Amino acid sequence: MRGAALALLALAACAGDETVSRFADGAATYRLSEIDGASFPARATIRFAEAGRVSGTGPCNSFTAPQIVPYPWIEIGPIAATRRARPALEAKRRYFAALREMTLAEVAEGTLILSTPEGREMVFQAD
Repeated sequence: MRGAALALLALAACAGDETVSRFADGAATYRLSEIDGASFPARATIRFAEAGRVSGTGPCNSFTAPQIVPYPWIEIGPIAATRRARPALEAKRRYFAALREMTLAEVAEGTLILSTPEGREMVFQAD
């Protein structure tokens, strides 16, 4: 059994990055346009420039986090964010809370949609 597990690990290593980072435009910054069908008025972004990591900005802070599950799934966290106090604290809280809940990703023609099986959704557009 141990030999089979080692073979699977070796095969996975050869496959390369299978996260959303491989499928999203690594040069693009995706800007959040809506959460759960409602427009998001504050500026919030996400990038997939590095395999297995996400980064971006919330309404108040920049952040980075690991993301290592294979596409089309996504699991962002733990999120490391700067701690600047700004008036948009509620928008920041909503953005980071929603990011932590997302479990599915879809990337197509400059649009990134993160969602949950329960119907929550975040829609981003490439800047």
